[in-house]
Amino acid sequence: MTEKRPSLQAEVSSPGPAASVELLITHGVGLHARPSVLFTRLAKSFPCTIEIEVNRSGQWLNAKSIVKVMGARIRKGSTLRIRAQGLKAQEAIEGIEALFASDFGEPGADERSHVRGA
Repeated sequence: MTEKRPSLQAEVSSPGPAASVELLITHGVGLHARPSVLFTRLAKSFPCTIEIEVNRSGQWLNAKSIVKVMGARIRKGSTLRIRAQGLKAQEAIEGIEALFASDFGEPGADERSHVRGA
């Protein structure tokens, strides 16, 4: 579903440790309804702030908001930067990476290669 790019240190206004990752969306339909729900549900499970930026737009969106994530219309070929700030930030990024790597739990994901190291 994604191509992993090297982690970046993000500047976020909330206190605490920071972690981030950049992913290239390679899945044919992008981040559609079901993956968006799984993504926001996972983001909500962490006590830190999690934000996304699509195609380096400069506009950071709340990753815990299904309305914001669905409204971003994240398509195949989009670059998604994800940053987390606060308690369990690194754990949140690792969990999100794992979700993308598993192709959001879709059957047959192991046979397909949607995540490629940069």
